[in-house]
Amino acid sequence: MLEETGIDLVQGEKARLIPVGSERSQERRATSAFLSTLSIVDEYAAAILGSLNVKIGSRSSLNCFTEVVLADEEGSKDRPDGLVVLKKGKTSWSALVEAKTGNAQLEPEQIQRYLTLAKKHKLDAVITISNQFAALPSHHPIKISKSLTRSVDLFHWSWTFLQTQAIFELEIEQQLDPEQRYILSEFSRFLDHPSTGVKSFDSMNSEWKEVCHAVKNGGRLLKTSEAVQNTIGSWHQEQRDVSLMLTRKLKTPVSQKLKKKHESDPSTRLKDDSSDFVEKQKLEATFKIPDAASDLIVTADLTRRTVSVGMELATPSDKKSTKARANWLLRQLQKSDSKLIHIVAVWPGRIRDTIVTLEALRKDPDCIQCENPGLVPVKFRPMLVCDMAGKFSGAKTFLEGMNNSVLEFYEDVGEHLRVWVPPAPKLPKQEEPEDVSTREF
Repeated sequence: MLEETGIDLVQGEKARLIPVGSERSQERRATSAFLSTLSIVDEYAAAILGSLNVKIGSRSSLNCFTEVVLADEEGSKDRPDGLVVLKKGKTSWSALVEAKTGNAQLEPEQIQRYLTLAKKHKLDAVITISNQFAALPSHHPIKISKSLTRSVDLFHWSWTFLQTQAIFELEIEQQLDPEQRYILSEFSRFLDHPSTGVKSFDSMNSEWKEVCHAVKNGGRLLKTSEAVQNTIGSWHQEQRDVSLMLTRKLKTPVSQKLKKKHESDPSTRLKDDSSDFVEKQKLEATFKIPDAASDLIVTADLTRRTVSVGMELATPSDKKSTKARANWLLRQLQKSDSKLIHIVAVWPGRIRDTIVTLEALRKDPDCIQCENPGLVPVKFRPMLVCDMAGKFSGAKTFLEGMNNSVLEFYEDVGEHLRVWVPPAPKLPKQEEPEDVSTREF
């Protein structure tokens, strides 16, 4: 089996679905179970490797190994947790795997050594797995010199992403044969157990409380400071965690909406978001939910210590008054009963937005009217506004409050919203021809 890889391996165990190891080998067991599942369940492998733009053909063969030692590296203290080799006819694609579980963090120096090792042995990539999150597999949570990734790709998966994709294949795709379905369901169950060390993103960075207090007291934030950079890094991880949470809950692939330049360059994204944060003192994120009325927009306002979650709808142009347009929205929100829901009306030109509670709008649909009674709103933005007060600055309580707000808004409002569709054009009614009778002359 080692010879078939085409890689000069001295040692490597075939990844086992049920690995044997001591209590301390948590990472080894989790990595072996994952790589074994990857090599067995075709649809899962296609989705996971597809996230790296690596395609598996019908005649491809995928082999995975653990505890590998490459030739001439016997004396090295580094031993990659895994190796993935995809054979496609006369060509192949291969990657070293390094995994961390629990609170263990990826180490920049170790990743750098593995990139150098992969380049030396002409491997295509290094893949890291941990409880750290990244918007895209190409957005690595650890800063690495670009010179090391010119000839070797560096990718990252969170354990939660791997688990979410397993759930998605089981519940949505449903193209698995019984044996592969059983294996994938057992792997998902395995990751769900606390002993595996797999967990969601549950805490902001250590400087979060300090940053919140600085904003509250009117202090100045520097976009290049470590505190701001780490805050934005944590926010990026939380965005990914929210998208995975919504994917599992809604059983549809929810994604973060990023600018084009940010998709290809995570360092530019970090720089731009740090500048926006210092200027606005807000953290913002947008999520794309398939078939939803609009994108889901989340904002954490450090000045007000509030979390707001909302969606935006264009108002129906066939309704000629503010009251008629408000009633159109209210009919969609008949089942909404949260006291935290507010409605923002967006007006044409430079007219300032108006905002009222959903409860007030129900009592008087005209109460949202701007100062100019002749204007009608062009958009409505239903939103949940949660005042977190002291809990806002808590590294864990902030995330708990935000996640709860996202789920509460979508269940109470988001899933009920529908985009206005103009009525189909109608043919003009033709006048009936005048009855002409025959005259006698």
